[in-house]
Amino acid sequence: MVVKQLSVFIENKSGRLVQITEILGKNKIDIRAVSIADTTSFGILRLIVDDPDRAKSVLREAGFTVSITEVIAIAIEDEPGGLSKALRVLSNAQIGVEYMYAFLSKEDKTAYVILRVEDNDEAARVLQAAGIKCLSSEDICNI
Repeated sequence: MVVKQLSVFIENKSGRLVQITEILGKNKIDIRAVSIADTTSFGILRLIVDDPDRAKSVLREAGFTVSITEVIAIAIEDEPGGLSKALRVLSNAQIGVEYMYAFLSKEDKTAYVILRVEDNDEAARVLQAAGIKCLSSEDICNI
């Protein structure tokens, strides 16, 4: 089970981030999770949104360089050691994690983790076999 993630390449200039979020907001595209990584000259904004294909289109129309990457999303217990259990499953299967970011739910004691791994299908298989719930895009939008 994979989730589409947007990666937007942005210059390290004041106002670029707000420009992107305003474009998405004006187009009624809801941001469900976000992460930003930067270098000295540019940043990579990673987003999980409720309509990734439309988001890609409107951002490209505005002149941004955008790509879609398939990632996996998991639900884990929001407790000490919860993340390490999932990472141990991946490590035991020799699946490397390229990057990850997380968000929490206030309603239940669940943490949600977005993972970019070497092999999405195999990662989802071993995680589900270990009892770790993998989420769909629809699941994330309903959180």
